[in-house]
Order: sequence, then structure tokens, then C-alpha cells
Amino acid sequence: MWTPQRRGTTIGVLLLVTVFAFEAMSLGTALPTMVRELDGEALYSWPFTAFLAASVVGTVLAGWLSDTRGPRLPLLGAPAVFTVGLALAALAPNMAVLLAGRVLQGLGAGVGVVVMYVLVAQVYEERDRPAAFGLISAAWVLPSLIGPTVAGLLTEHASWRWVFGGLVPVVLLAAALLVPVARQLPPYGETAHSQTAHGETADQPAKRPVRRGVLLAALGASAGLSALTWAAQHPTPATAVLAAAGVAVLVPSLRRVLPPRTVTAGRGLPTIVLSRGLLTGAFFGVEAYLPLTLTAVHDQSPAMAGLPLTIGALGWSAASAWQGRHPDYRRDRLLRAGFLMLAAGLAGTTLVALETVTPWVVLPFWVVAGLGMGLAMPSLSVRLLELSPAQDRGFNSAALQIWDMLMAAACIGLGGVLLVGIASTAEPSPAVLVLGVLMVGVALLGAALASRTRTATLDN
Repeated sequence: MWTPQRRGTTIGVLLLVTVFAFEAMSLGTALPTMVRELDGEALYSWPFTAFLAASVVGTVLAGWLSDTRGPRLPLLGAPAVFTVGLALAALAPNMAVLLAGRVLQGLGAGVGVVVMYVLVAQVYEERDRPAAFGLISAAWVLPSLIGPTVAGLLTEHASWRWVFGGLVPVVLLAAALLVPVARQLPPYGETAHSQTAHGETADQPAKRPVRRGVLLAALGASAGLSALTWAAQHPTPATAVLAAAGVAVLVPSLRRVLPPRTVTAGRGLPTIVLSRGLLTGAFFGVEAYLPLTLTAVHDQSPAMAGLPLTIGALGWSAASAWQGRHPDYRRDRLLRAGFLMLAAGLAGTTLVALETVTPWVVLPFWVVAGLGMGLAMPSLSVRLLELSPAQDRGFNSAALQIWDMLMAAACIGLGGVLLVGIASTAEPSPAVLVLGVLMVGVALLGAALASRTRTATLDN
């Protein structure tokens, strides 16, 4: 990871991921001031929704470009588009320009996350990939620790515009560090004499895949996901119709951008993609309502309510680093252990919804949940590359991210529906308890499916 030939690439990747993470962790802190100054209270949720919808398009676009034209263009294009989006948001005179900036940020981040997978496959040897993905996961820790605080201080003492504009130099530095490796990458396929997943030598680039309609499907998935997200955030009879329309567009679109048999847990790659969605959906479905539970049920301050999220991020980072130092461990076993730890952590955390349970119990349980994520998330990424031919790495990486975003949005949206239907923000306990039990079930399902990430052809 840190040889002279790779050091610049490693630092560039970590800087870019850190910027993506900081933007994700800090926006919520600055958003109330942001929309108030721009008279955009009616569009409060749309900076999130616009980013998410554009990320879906960027994810599919990056996969298609990487597989058909090589990763060089998306690797250089992602920081450029993201930088323009940051600048637009920082200078926005109104909500329309701010949302345009968020669209460009989502597009750049969607492209960037996928091309990172392709870059790891082409630059780092197979035994180094667990460490690479461990570092990428660890790059989220610092933004998780200081992102909300820094954004709050900037918003209070300077301007919320620095939350965007202050990141531009960091993105430019990351892009400069990635230019040398981008020049060395082949325009398409594997480099000469590179090794395949089966240990054979590939002297010629693989045949370019033909996938018609994937970009149109990406737009459909983006529109469908936006409709579902909006409906989940604003549950009314009218938005129920919007949600139905979103599903009608989303389902056929996903059939184009996901591997066959993903929903039915086909052995190997389909189960890997499915498991990623189960993992992120279960974790973030509970995490999204944890601060609300601590403040509403136990009268915790906002700072104390955010403490478990920091502790969980540290657990996630520690487990990611540990698995990176053990590249020979079987990934399906690490995945099962991660899901089981996540289930245990979610179960204990859900108990905090009861007034009779001390709120401090959440700290050890959320650490356990974070440890589970740190074991499982990199293991899925490693397995994805092991099972992906060179010509399919972009498509498969994009599918992983799309299902990840969809399941996270669906599980968080489910919590919102439960909150409106059987509880309230003042008394969220009934909704949190039901959601917690459901998410524990999702994590246990992931543990049961872990063995299906192995394939007889590759693993024997």
C-alpha cells in the first residue's frame, strides 16, 4: 500500500474518500441555516434527495465507462465534476443553484466510489486488496468524528458556504495525486500479463461487454428512488401514488443494472450484491433513528446523542484495519461473523427505546454493531473483485453501490413510515422497537446467506 510506486495513489484515494465522507457527515449540521438563508424551507430534504438520485446515475455511468472505455476518464472526471458541484453550492444565490451543485456532487461521488473499486483491482495485488478496502473504510472515521462539529463551527462563526468551498483544495490535491496512475492505466481491460482471478495470465484485453439500455435504466432507477424517498419522507395519500409510480419505474430499471438473480440470492456474485444491501440497510436503518431515541426518550443532549455514532465509527475502523492484516481468512466466515455481530449490536441498541433501560447501554452495543460492519463491508468488496472478470468490474461495482443505496433508503424510509403510523417524534419508542426487530431479522438473514457468497468454481 505504501511503496514509492503506490504511495501517491493510496493518498489520493484516501483524500477523495475522506472528502466524500466529510460532505456526507457534515451537510445535516449546516442544512437548517442553509435553507433558511436561501428561503428553501419547503425543499428541506431535497439537498439529500438530489444528491442520492444523481449518485445512482453516476454509479451506473462509471460502471459502464470503466467496462467499455477503461477507468481513466471516470477516475479524472469524478473529482472535476465534484469540484464544480462544490463551487456551485458554495456560491449559490438560491435553492435552485444549490440543488444543481448537489446534483453535480452526487454525480461525481457516484462515479468516484465505483471507479475506486476498479482502481483497487488494477493497481493493488490480490493479497493487498483487503488492506486497501480497510483503508477506504477507515477514511470515513475522521469525517465521522469531526465532520459535524467542524461544519457547525464554520456555519456559526464563518458561513455554511465554507462547508462546500473549503473542500475544493483537498479535491484538487487528490486529483493531482491520481493523475500519474490514471496515465498508466490501460484505456480498457487488464494490463498486459496481469493475473485473472483464477491465477492465469491475461495477455489480451477481455472482450468489451455489450449492455444496452443501462444508462436509460440508471435514469429510471434515479427517478424511482427519488419518488420513493420523497414519499417516505412525506407520507400522504398523494405521495402513496407517487411511491407506486416510483416502484413501477424502479423495478424494471433495477433488472438492467443488477446481476441476474440478485433478489433471489443466486450463489456467488448475486448474493454478494444482495448481502451488501442487507448490511447497510440494517445498520443505517437503526442508526438514523438512534439520536432521536436518545433525545426524545432519555432527554440526552444533541452532543451526547451523537456520541454512539462516533464510537460505532471507531469500532468500524478497528475491525476494517484488523481484517486488512489477515488477507488469508475466508471471507464468507468473516462476513457471517460480521452479520452476527451486527444483529447482536442492533438487538441491544433497540432496547434503548425502553424508558427503563439506561441510555449508556447503547455504547457497547453500537461498538459491536460497528465491529460487525468493519468485518463484513470489506469482505464483500474483496469477494466482489474475486468473482468479477476484468470486463465486468465496473458493472458489478456499480450494482453493489446501487443496491446499497436502495436498501439504505428503503430501511430508513420504513422507519419514517412507522414513526408517522404508530408513533411520533416526541414518543418514538413503538416505531423504534418494531424497526429494530425487523433490522435484526435482516442481519440474521445476511448471516444465513453468507455461505452462498462462495462458488465451487473459484473456491475449489
